[in-house]
Amino acid sequence: MTHRISGRAGLLAAGLSAALLVPAVTAATPAAAATPTVSCTSGKAGLAAKLTKDITAALNSRKGTVAVGLYDRSTDTTCTLRATTAYDSASTVKVTVLATLLWDAKKHDRYLTGTETRLATAMITKSDNDATSTLWKQLGPTKIKGFLAAAKMTATKPGSGRYWGLTQENVTDEQKLLGLVTAKNGVLSDNSRAYIQKLMGQVISSQRWGTPAGAPSTVAVHVKNGWLERATHGWRVHSLGTFNGAGHDYMISVLTQDNSTMGYGVTTIQNVSKAIHKDLVAVKAGVARYTPTSRPSEAFVAVPPQG
Repeated sequence: MTHRISGRAGLLAAGLSAALLVPAVTAATPAAAATPTVSCTSGKAGLAAKLTKDITAALNSRKGTVAVGLYDRSTDTTCTLRATTAYDSASTVKVTVLATLLWDAKKHDRYLTGTETRLATAMITKSDNDATSTLWKQLGPTKIKGFLAAAKMTATKPGSGRYWGLTQENVTDEQKLLGLVTAKNGVLSDNSRAYIQKLMGQVISSQRWGTPAGAPSTVAVHVKNGWLERATHGWRVHSLGTFNGAGHDYMISVLTQDNSTMGYGVTTIQNVSKAIHKDLVAVKAGVARYTPTSRPSEAFVAVPPQG
């Protein structure tokens, strides 16, 4: 900054017009960043264009910052929006905690203890925070980071100390996690994958909102949600879901922040999810679609005093 001011003063002292400096200043002004747009690819003709159009329409006029990930194995379809943007995880990190617990147990060739099973069940099906804190402390940062490395979830940064809800995550890594949960791999055993899906399929009714919205009754639903309000970026509201049936096998991650209320974020997620389910799974007349609770709830996540 000092050199630029001195240079300008020297030019003016030499009798050059200040107007001659305007083009240089204007040229140095950075262009406004383009607004991220939905990007889809598919092995099924016409599906990528339809999803791009319908997800974009679902987000039209919605405020907040939304990230979306979709992958359907059956049609080799992928959609992304803000896939690398980091968000506070809130309770969605609980799937990572459970996966770490099972990964570590597999490494040591052991089953979960009765206590671990009880805590894991409460953590996922009821989003119990105390159970999560107990498992988070038991595992410790070394094991959690070890699982993240094995899962290639390279952008996920565990929250410090007891603040597991402030883990930094993005759609790319959450889709990697759901991919491990839903397909054979060398990180999670088949029994571990089945156990995670079982618990995500038994989430209590008040927390069965978000990505399941609009899923046909012919598709099995597995979900884990999370929300968190902080002083900056308002409400974070997230939903992770895996779905299989009717010839499809797909996963959806929607992460949001800058929401005015929790309910606003829930509606945004459900608008996107309804569009995805409708485009992916053709249903016959009369087939019911999943209607989530009208009174969504989640557990409060601990945050530092400053929010």
